[in-house]
Amino acid sequence: MTHAAPRTVSLIGAPTDVGAAERGASMGPEAMRVAGIQRALEERGLRVADRGNLAGPANPRQPAVDGYRNLEAVLAWNRLVHEAVYEELCAGRLPILLGGDHSLGIGSISAVARRCRESGRKLRVLWLDAHADLNTGELSPSGNLHGMPLACLCGFGPRALVELGGAVPSLHPQWIRQIGVRSVDEGEKRFVHELAVEVFDMRYIDEMGMRQTLEQALAGLDRDTHLHVSFDVDFLDPDVAPGVGTLVPGGPTYREAQLCMEMIADTRLVGSLDVVELNPALDVRNETAALAVSLLESLFGKSTLVRRQSARPPIDLAGASAHERARQA
Repeated sequence: MTHAAPRTVSLIGAPTDVGAAERGASMGPEAMRVAGIQRALEERGLRVADRGNLAGPANPRQPAVDGYRNLEAVLAWNRLVHEAVYEELCAGRLPILLGGDHSLGIGSISAVARRCRESGRKLRVLWLDAHADLNTGELSPSGNLHGMPLACLCGFGPRALVELGGAVPSLHPQWIRQIGVRSVDEGEKRFVHELAVEVFDMRYIDEMGMRQTLEQALAGLDRDTHLHVSFDVDFLDPDVAPGVGTLVPGGPTYREAQLCMEMIADTRLVGSLDVVELNPALDVRNETAALAVSLLESLFGKSTLVRRQSARPPIDLAGASAHERARQA
């Protein structure tokens, strides 16, 4: 299959768990390497450049101050991630951030948004996660910043994080599609509603199926859209992916997750990727990392059969809802 993404991908390790409640996500990048991510991507016809691991501060394990835990360390890591991802994008490569906890999405996605502004491209973010990650310091019961990256990207959070990408906000809520959500704090629920983020929670997936969910989440894409996938491994059901710090029952099955990735691959628009919250300390024989690598193979075009591709993008405005078409007009 022909893939429109850059033919060279860059692996960027960010071994930190400063934004998380549980320790261990700092070992995620090496677990992905041990599971064979480089060889798997090379077998998909991609050139892979492993940039190694970024070097940031240790986890200070401090209590929350003014609603945020480890803020200075989280900021330092996100500055490193922002510059590393931005550099790869400017060089025409596809950056894959290997986390690390999901607070790192502030740095990676702000870099993607910055590059999209400079190049005049539209941006769509697929947020594959059990959690909405739209907490703020006022709303969060814990102060853990891995529950706040989307809020920060949308302009709600500590000033230094909010301004990281050079524009406030880095993201507009209508650019986000959340898939697989099944755990949202009470105050966060109201905030998600106020921002009108498009959320395809597990009830929607149960009722409509993963195929229709992805058709809706991908509606409106065109060749001028940069598609960023932020894949939190706790998106998956704990029965198939136990190696995460925040287990939430009732997630997508193995086959649902594979279909999700295959349909994203069919767009041929993926331009950047996060893989976060993998916690080898809680895994069984690195099985969750191996599953994540398998899903990335599907995201980059692996399928059981050779499938025909139409001349136009598989997902376009013809498949959008009336609400989506009105927004794109």
